[in-house]
Amino acid sequence: MDDTRVVERTGWAPVRHFAERSVLGLIAVLAVGLGFGVLLLLVRFHWGPLQSLDRSVADGLNRWASGSETVVAVLRQISSAGGRGFMIPLVALLVLMLIIRRRPRPALYLVVTGAGALILDPSLKALVGRLRPVVEVPVAQAPGNSFPSGHALGSMVVYGMIVLVFLPAVRRRWRPFFVGAAAVLVAAIGFTRIALGVHFLSDVLAGWLLGVAWISATAYAFRMWRREAGRRNPDHAGQTLTDGLEPEAGPDLRLAPAEGPVLPHPWAKAAEILVGWVFVFGLLYLVGYTVTRWTPGFDTGFVEWLQTFRTERLDKWSWAWSKAGDTHAILFISLIFCPLALALWRQWRPVLFLVLTMVGELTLFLCASAAVGRPRPPVEQLDGQMPTSSFPSGHIAATMCLWAAIAIITMARIRQPWRWIFPALAVIMPLGVALSRMYRGMHHPTDMLGAAILTTAWITVLWFTIRPNAHPASATEAASEAVAVTGSDRLEPAR
Repeated sequence: MDDTRVVERTGWAPVRHFAERSVLGLIAVLAVGLGFGVLLLLVRFHWGPLQSLDRSVADGLNRWASGSETVVAVLRQISSAGGRGFMIPLVALLVLMLIIRRRPRPALYLVVTGAGALILDPSLKALVGRLRPVVEVPVAQAPGNSFPSGHALGSMVVYGMIVLVFLPAVRRRWRPFFVGAAAVLVAAIGFTRIALGVHFLSDVLAGWLLGVAWISATAYAFRMWRREAGRRNPDHAGQTLTDGLEPEAGPDLRLAPAEGPVLPHPWAKAAEILVGWVFVFGLLYLVGYTVTRWTPGFDTGFVEWLQTFRTERLDKWSWAWSKAGDTHAILFISLIFCPLALALWRQWRPVLFLVLTMVGELTLFLCASAAVGRPRPPVEQLDGQMPTSSFPSGHIAATMCLWAAIAIITMARIRQPWRWIFPALAVIMPLGVALSRMYRGMHHPTDMLGAAILTTAWITVLWFTIRPNAHPASATEAASEAVAVTGSDRLEPAR
């Protein structure tokens, strides 16, 4: 249906409101762009008062931050949320989730808007050529020029466009908190860049202003695209941009709209899980105490035999396999799998199963390792001194738990033949990590046995308490029905 027929049925009020909002939005964007342009000229021509303000703020925050290593560490951690190494994977994951939920238009919006920010940042830095601050006590370093702040620009664009895209999935009473949390995060990232002494105040302000201007321009282009494609814009039917870029996408963007209560009796389940944890710990302690006081001959002999194969190439391969089981790799895979599982199956229960599996593995490993206190094998240890004891192996246990849990979840929900990849990974990955850890002299074979006992016993406990595969197809079927119902969002006559 074309716009003329819409006007005939609804009157001129929506058109007038659209025009008014468009003019106000244009004025706001022009004001933001003008502010950025003024800052750019003042920085480019070295305006004295601005330089004095920048210098005093940078020196004052540097004196405050450099007095505490804890403060610096916290500032660095917050600042990392505005770096490309964090934001690019975040946007890529969200784009994949949108594609899974059959929302390609907002996915394309994220890609285009994010790519524009990646182009604007280095281009303007090269154009202005401003050097970074020189502070009395440097606590951080950053490459390239200073104006505008890439972290400020990137965080404003990324978290701003995430708010616009995912706002329809948030309940109305929580939307102010959602927007406010994003604003606080962007402000905190900008503050850390000044406090760490890698940007001036004007760099951060310019990044924010440019980010707002770019988001506004791309959001307006998205609205025009929807209008030309015959989609209802937020200005129709009493909706505004506070409903997000694509208000009708709310049912598809909600994490698990098709699921009922995750656990029928949460307190009873929590008690069962706690009791199971205690028994698994007791079993690990019993086995660990036994192998520590009575070390089998093959335990050390097998590790010593592996040392005879050491070469520079195998050392590198073993290091790579070993890293596949460390905390960072396990956390990275978990943070990817959980959102994708929610996007695909719209159920919290399998995600809860995986999270509890990994939390339980970590706590059981730390407690058992501290209680048993088994020494490392008496060979050269390529990874140096480790803070935990040898039994059980944390790397092997984490790898076993992660891939076993993923295999349990996926095998019940994927019908295609390629689903057997996950059980294969549940075998291949732990074996590779186990061989690499023993090759590097970090563990005995019975440490691997301890990891296998931990994995088997703990996943068994969670299997009978969480029941991750209860009704595995119900949420998928409901999601398909929701997509069929909400998939058509073309303009209809207003009633």
